[in-house]
Amino acid sequence: MTKIDALRRFLLPCFTPSVPATSSSTTTKKRLSTSLRDDIDDPPRKTHEARADDVDEGRGSTTSDEGATTASVAPPRPSKTMVTGTIFGRRRGHVWFCVQSDRLKTRPALLLELPIPTHLFVKEIRCGFLRVALECEARPGFDLDSCPLRSIPVWTVFCNGKKLGFAVRRKPTEATRLMLKTMQSITVGAGVIPSGFGTGSDAGDGELMYMRANYECVVGGPDSESFHLINPDVCSGQELSIFLLRSK
Repeated sequence: MTKIDALRRFLLPCFTPSVPATSSSTTTKKRLSTSLRDDIDDPPRKTHEARADDVDEGRGSTTSDEGATTASVAPPRPSKTMVTGTIFGRRRGHVWFCVQSDRLKTRPALLLELPIPTHLFVKEIRCGFLRVALECEARPGFDLDSCPLRSIPVWTVFCNGKKLGFAVRRKPTEATRLMLKTMQSITVGAGVIPSGFGTGSDAGDGELMYMRANYECVVGGPDSESFHLINPDVCSGQELSIFLLRSK
């Protein structure tokens, strides 16, 4: 019996599964939601009035930025182009002013009959300084305030500050087209065409004198335009400018 008891004591723990020890004191800590805690202050919430103030401030800043952008925009600069200008006239007549965007075309962009006598023009241009101002006053009820500047039919002419009369916009005649066609190969120059040239009504007023050169056309706006003679190197002392001004 003693041997049997000894075998039981030795073999019984081998067939009986051991139960793991569990700690009765294990507890799971649960974290309270911040919405249920009293020790944490809620973040400040914006009211409807505060939100409206923020929107107004944002609009105000946008408006101020747009105003600053508008104020910083510089006014448009006047456009400048180069054209071919021809001043011509009979020796015993008066001068004309012709503007061509392309010297190979016989249809001018602008043709004005000026009241300046040819001999007076030659005298003034020899002094080296000539300013011709053509002014037009746009009166209410007329179309002169809205039409293109080069379409105005009549101008008041001032030559070096002296009023000389009126200039008239003309359409080119066959004699004018023939003259421009003859000058197609001339870029800069001055000369005299014999009196037999042309079939116009003023053909008997003597020889046709001309001065042809490049001009800088400056468009300052819808109511101002000017033509400035570009002097060649051989005669850099001459200054000739023609202004078109419309007053309202």
